[in-house]
Amino acid sequence: MTDTPLPPNQMQQVLDPPQDSESLRPEPGDLVEDNPIKLNVLRELAGESILTARQFTREQVIELAKLAAVLEKTEITPYRPLGGKLVITAFFEASTRTRTSFESAVLRLDGKIISIPDGKVTGAAKGESLADIGEMFNAYCDLVVMRHTETRSVDEIMQNLRVPLINAGNGTGEHPTQALADWYALLKWNRQMSRLPKKGQAKKQRLHLGILGTPGSMRAVKSFLLMALLFKEQIGQVTVISEMADPFGADVREDIINAGIDYHVTNDIQEFLPQLDIIYMNSITFLGDSYKTLDSRYKLDAESQMKESAVILHPLARLDELDRSLDKTSHNLYFSQAHGAVFIRQALLMCMFNRLDRLPGQIPTEG
Repeated sequence: MTDTPLPPNQMQQVLDPPQDSESLRPEPGDLVEDNPIKLNVLRELAGESILTARQFTREQVIELAKLAAVLEKTEITPYRPLGGKLVITAFFEASTRTRTSFESAVLRLDGKIISIPDGKVTGAAKGESLADIGEMFNAYCDLVVMRHTETRSVDEIMQNLRVPLINAGNGTGEHPTQALADWYALLKWNRQMSRLPKKGQAKKQRLHLGILGTPGSMRAVKSFLLMALLFKEQIGQVTVISEMADPFGADVREDIINAGIDYHVTNDIQEFLPQLDIIYMNSITFLGDSYKTLDSRYKLDAESQMKESAVILHPLARLDELDRSLDKTSHNLYFSQAHGAVFIRQALLMCMFNRLDRLPGQIPTEG
């Protein structure tokens, strides 16, 4: 190992907020300070498909976040972590952030991309089955990232697909890598969330998580909530603010009950807003072949009665539910959340391709 410091990631200079902004960009290096990356945990993901937030352990999420923090700080491209690997990004549903952040992640790791930005240019437009498309993909690439309007699409393509698949959103199903981006942002914001609480810590000292949306039909919200259950020791209460009487669906509600987290459902945002430490919001629900937006009653702006220390997360794209008056405030963690998606996806891809041996020797690791 050499002590020569690694060059900083050149992206850092453009990720810093403007000088007139108080929006948050937590320091990624804090996650790995005196805390080496546990390679044996990350190797568990080698060769795996990523289909649901349920498949991750708490330790895997934390170690992925630590690796992402190193990648955010370090210029990694010269080490060619994905050199010789080819990824297909197959997006049968419109996407800006997810598709381009995956493609950026692959290219910055020196991998190669075949991009399908619109399902209308595939054989699916002529009636070809996803199972057949999956069989063809086996010969064309080393990994597939897919988004699709149909919830059952993951099961269909997996009938014949034998290279790893990353589910980048399947109808009203899940969006597990969005949840990784969400929790990467939160772990940077509050480093203590990556540590188990001290024995006997009261629940009232834990964080109050608020979700504006409907986990049962909003895939990003669902995956975020499922991953939140891994951090139940740091979360004292979950409040879901929704226009629906049952925003969960039976399966998600069962997960919450089994985790033993106190939860409440309300349609009155004012009732709990001043108590929330973390606010996760989304507006867009995918319903078959159309989109439904959240009622405008749930809009947040700079005048909303939030805790001074409260942070807001949003997977974006946003409509008028998240007012731009919040963009330059210290509540804004959502830009950092979006930026960090590139690095957490880089970390995941390196693990799935079993390329952790290409990390520079100066990076603190164990196992």
